[in-house]
Amino acid sequence: MFIFPGQGSQYKGMGKDLVEKSRSAQDVYDKASSVLGYDISELSFTDKHNEINLTKFTQPVLMTHQIACYEYFSELCDNDPNPMLLAGHSLGEYTALVISGSVSFEEGLELVSERGKLMGKHGSGSMLAIPFNKDETEDIISKSNCEVATVNQMKQTVVGGSDEDIAELENRLTNDYPRKKSIKLKTEGAFHTSLMIKAAEEFKQCLGQTEFKQMKAPVLSNFSSEIHKIDGSKSSELLYNQLFKPVNWLGCMDTASKMEVEIIIEFGGGIGEGTPPNEKRPNLEGITKKNFRNLKSEVIYVPAINTSTIEEASKLNYQ
Repeated sequence: MFIFPGQGSQYKGMGKDLVEKSRSAQDVYDKASSVLGYDISELSFTDKHNEINLTKFTQPVLMTHQIACYEYFSELCDNDPNPMLLAGHSLGEYTALVISGSVSFEEGLELVSERGKLMGKHGSGSMLAIPFNKDETEDIISKSNCEVATVNQMKQTVVGGSDEDIAELENRLTNDYPRKKSIKLKTEGAFHTSLMIKAAEEFKQCLGQTEFKQMKAPVLSNFSSEIHKIDGSKSSELLYNQLFKPVNWLGCMDTASKMEVEIIIEFGGGIGEGTPPNEKRPNLEGITKKNFRNLKSEVIYVPAINTSTIEEASKLNYQ
């Protein structure tokens, strides 16, 4: 299974190592700049104006990096990667659809660029990751206006709400569960909650104008946690719902486990305090491996997030 991370995995300097080594990666960045109408290489590599964390830029930056990582990996594998399954976390679902062939890279970029603009424009509120399962979380927030936004793993759920409601919830958790650590996320709004409904309604038109084609490999839906219809006929509806309803990553990994996935390769993005790409760690590795362990499944996890990890990943035998 190939997977692709979402927001939070961006960093200044991402992709610079790829274009210095791979012509196919350089072509990806050139094509992205042409589609978007601004220099995405400059934004990704140097971020002179501190814009990489603005949602309208973060989303195309991440998709471009993920596709560049995939293209370099594909180049090293003699252009023959053959995943049995694709998945992405939030924004990453769009990259998965590009890799599946359902939409072109250009169409995918146009979608995430518009999605990012609308989420930034209409975004309000904030998000909090808390160390409880979905049922426990729903009980804890039942007397607040907060909503479940993402089910990452059995003991990690992200909630969203207005800034005031999240601050109140944060204080209550500190008092009621002093040994439990909650983490405020750096987002421009309460994504995947009803506070995104205006963005979703405007984005619906853009989705409706996109032709989702037959997929070469199945793609998991964040919203349903099942695979998209292979002919693409339900993708627009699934992506519309994904914007203002919870992302069920745990459910997606449960589906993957039942499909007997044995190897997972994560493409693009990176987290960690180190500055250069080779000091970054894969964003989804921790939660995904925990999910598979809890589901009593074992997987080999392979990062493909910079030149060194992609080169190592390409040497493995996936047969």
